[in-house]
Parts: sequence; structure tokens; C-alpha cells
Amino acid sequence: MEYVRLGASGLKVSRICLGMMSYGDRPTRAWQLDEEAAEPIVRRAVESGVTFFDTADMYSNGGSEVVTGRLLARMFPRRDDYVLATKVYFPMGEGPNDKGLSRKHIMDAINASLARLGVDHVDLYQIHRWDYETPIEETMSALNDVVAAGKARYIGASSMFAWQFAKAQHLAAANGWTAFVSMQNHYNLVYREEEREMIPLCLDQGVGIIPWSPLARGLLAGSRERGGRQITVRSASDPVADSLYADDDFDVVDSVRAVAAERGLPPAQIALAWLLGRPGVTAPIIGATRVQHLDDAVASVRVRLSEDEVARLEAPYRPHAVLGHE
Repeated sequence: MEYVRLGASGLKVSRICLGMMSYGDRPTRAWQLDEEAAEPIVRRAVESGVTFFDTADMYSNGGSEVVTGRLLARMFPRRDDYVLATKVYFPMGEGPNDKGLSRKHIMDAINASLARLGVDHVDLYQIHRWDYETPIEETMSALNDVVAAGKARYIGASSMFAWQFAKAQHLAAANGWTAFVSMQNHYNLVYREEEREMIPLCLDQGVGIIPWSPLARGLLAGSRERGGRQITVRSASDPVADSLYADDDFDVVDSVRAVAAERGLPPAQIALAWLLGRPGVTAPIIGATRVQHLDDAVASVRVRLSEDEVARLEAPYRPHAVLGHE
């Protein structure tokens, strides 16, 4: 495993981040695993040198945080040995203040997340989306107070427009508040629209990029075929993937399979190797429901693609509308 700084911050993370959305104490989707089933996958990650773990309060209605906290406490001798990230924004109840990025919800949400995780702080606290109903000044001030209280070491953001991210960062700098050190955005071989605005902004400002859906929700790993044919349990019960990707994207999938066949490697390793080689990318967030998924992700760190292979992988790309900000 390789370890790098998260953007320009001093925080060092493994080049693979294990996304914990697939695990929960009461799984809410057919492809999610309970704690017992998740344990060997997380253990393999730890044994392989993964030290970076990402979850969110809304995954399995808080169940992912519960399982994440329990598993990591058993597998690491010290809390300082791993980097723990969670997120806030999506509804966690029926009340009008149980969602969003208001000061009230952020303060309530961080306390609830820490209780479920069984820790006194997270290393990275991220806003899951942009809140159009709350002034960004209120959000950034509240996040600064979370850090000042020692409940989070750093803050990060997820999918939004570049102008929104720039505005938030400017307000933090102008007021002496904590700024975002990371951007968790939708980025992979079949969706590269982030290269137009967000990624150049992150490169200029020293913000680490930790992409979600690095394998296009399994599309690049072979979970789907043209015509809507679904191969895996997740692909058959993942409406989000249906809204993000279409048959036209299989031209890119075909190029990944061709390069993978020539290399004698799984397509997932080729797709992840491409992403790991992109400027500014710190650690793709990998979802794994089988040990092999984790092994492919770890192995991809050592794969180096030639310029010709990169060109072939990128050639079939087609522009998309903005996807993943909802």
C-alpha cells in the first residue's frame, strides 16, 4: 500500500479508501452486508494496509456508522492508527431540522455520528451535498466550530458545482475559518465532467480528490451489459446506477476490457489504475461486498498504464450532463 497526503493538508491516507456504505447493522438494500459478513472484507483491507475508511450518517439509516465503529475498534489497536470519515446532509428523521447543513443540524448530526461510531472524533467531516436552503456562511461557521471543539480534525465536501466550492473556500479564508481539504466527487472513466471545472480548482487550491463511484457502480468491473442486462445483486437493485449510466457508456467499458485482456488483469484493476494516475486524485472510495473486490482495488495501486493504454481508455468518452449533485 502507498500513503499520501490528502491534498495540501498534513493528513496522510492510504491510496485506497474503503467505502462503508455496503455495510450496516440492519441492511436496507439487497446488496448490503451485516457486520458478520462485512468483517472478513474489512479485515482484508486492514491487513492490506488500508487505513482510510469513509461512511455517512444516512447509510443504512445510521447502521453503517455503527458497524464501521465496531469493526475498526476491533481491528486497530489505537484510534490514531486509521483515518475515519463520515458525512452530513441527508435526512436522518422526519423533522424539518433533521436534514441539511444548518448550524442546528450539523451540531446535532456530529454528536449522533460520534455516538454511533463509538469515538470522540472523526478525522474528516464532510458535507454530503450543497444545501440551497441554508446560507453557506452559517454552514462554514458551524463546521469551524465542530473542528474547534475537537470533534473533527478536518472538513471536506462532496459533489457540487465548482463555483459553490470556491465560494465556501473563499468565505473560510476571509473569516479565518477551517477550509475544506478534500472533495469527494463523482469521477470515473465513463463520467469525467469534473475535469472541466472542479478538478482544476482542486489542483489550484491543493484540495485532495477522493472520488466516489470509481468503477461507475460496478459498470467498469462487469456488473452490467448492454441493453440493461444486470449481472450482480447490486446492479439488479441499484436505481441510482440506472440514472447515471447508459448504453453509450459501454464503448468505454469495451476499451477497459480490451486493455485488461491484453494485460491479463481484471477490468476493475485497469479502471482504478487509470483513476489513480489522474492529477490530484488521492484515494478512490471503493465499495466491496466480496474480498476479491478489495483485492482488485489494492492490486490496482501497483498497476502502471502506458501512454498508449491511457489514450485508448479515454478515446471513447462521450460528454454527459452534470450527474451526481442531487
